[in-house]
Amino acid sequence: MKYDLHNHTYYSSCSNLKPEILLKLIKKKGMKGIAVTDHNTIKGALKVKKLNKDKDFEVIIGEEVDTNYGDVLTYYLKKEIKTHDFFSVVDEVKKQNGLIVIPHPFRLSINPKHKFKYPIKKLKNKIDAIECFNSRMLPGNNEKAQELAKKLKIPGIGGSDAHFRFDIGRAYTIFDDNLNLRKAIKQNKTSYEGTIIYGSLSGLSSFLRKRIYNKIPGLNTVPMK
Repeated sequence: MKYDLHNHTYYSSCSNLKPEILLKLIKKKGMKGIAVTDHNTIKGALKVKKLNKDKDFEVIIGEEVDTNYGDVLTYYLKKEIKTHDFFSVVDEVKKQNGLIVIPHPFRLSINPKHKFKYPIKKLKNKIDAIECFNSRMLPGNNEKAQELAKKLKIPGIGGSDAHFRFDIGRAYTIFDDNLNLRKAIKQNKTSYEGTIIYGSLSGLSSFLRKRIYNKIPGLNTVPMK
């Protein structure tokens, strides 16, 4: 089974992906599931789930939450996470029987929020996995995450962190088809693959969209939040 566990729609201001396009293209990539993880909202995930009519394809309601220590991926949500305090996020997700993943923990960026600032070794019993392959990373970033996950014996997952068409399916999580994703993560039976070939282009494109394109009258197509 291949799932892409990190994707954004245009409900994230740094992405231009329409929910219907994301769903169509990820299926063309041969995936059997997707987590839609817009920044601080589940609106995109709910839209993709509503559009999906394939009972053999799983759409996971997710959210990438901006916390005081850095970004956190959350999966299997029933309602949107409103708080931005990391430990409060953990508590809320657990109450919803969701999963918590630290994405791109060693990402190099001009934005300091992109690097997780709390010692992950102290969170081993708080989180479910570490994102060990993100397609938007620079060389060496993913390898550091992989080394940490192996050292701490924390499950690793992969996700494209798609914001544009060319990102979709560039990284993904693999697990045995006799398990579901939740069990695969809980049993530490996941692996990951991907490429970072378009990582720098995607990062630059997101920066330009958020800081410039969205501010030009008449061009912004991001839905009202």
